[in-house]
Amino acid sequence: MAEPIRVLIADDDRLVRAGIGLILKPLADVEIVGEAGNGREAVELTVRLRPDVVLLDIQMPVLTGLAALREIRVLAPASTVLMLTTFGESAYVTEALSGGAAGFLLKDSAVDELERAVRVAAAGEAFLTPSITRQILDRLPTNSEPDVGERLAVLSDREREVLVLVAQGLSNVAIGEQLWITEGTVKTHVSRILTKLGCENRVQAALLVHRAGLVG
Repeated sequence: MAEPIRVLIADDDRLVRAGIGLILKPLADVEIVGEAGNGREAVELTVRLRPDVVLLDIQMPVLTGLAALREIRVLAPASTVLMLTTFGESAYVTEALSGGAAGFLLKDSAVDELERAVRVAAAGEAFLTPSITRQILDRLPTNSEPDVGERLAVLSDREREVLVLVAQGLSNVAIGEQLWITEGTVKTHVSRILTKLGCENRVQAALLVHRAGLVG
């Protein structure tokens, strides 16, 4: 039997932490290893407990969620960070993206979306809801990266196919099924795509596809 996904919940609102706990605790493949009420505590617990996934509120006391994200990426790079946000915080979301967040989850997300986000993040894949994607794109100047087409031109036809499906939110398994290739081959393609594009994670690469107009 596979080891459960070890999750750390970091939010200064006790009710939010309790609500997330109520959703995740019954899941057989998830184990909540700790809770943090401020950004500094989130960093310290992540370093000590080494969770697979950290659910981290963007706005935290003592140390902001964005600052905590940056420290976690350096001190515990194996821990994947999903940022908890509310609708309208796109400025923070954009900064978190550049800081290495693997995805973003609205605090009022549906139960199944929270469960899927944790599993997707634990698998090393990106999680970006359409509403968050739209917020980020709306904040970016239309001329902020005029060479986006040139960046994507370095990809092979197959790599472009894979990247478009990544941008549509498909998992590696789903991409493999659609393209009739193995999950391992998908992972290899994604790794090469990130290297060629100079992107730290799938979220950053997916945004390039959206900005190029290759997906709606």
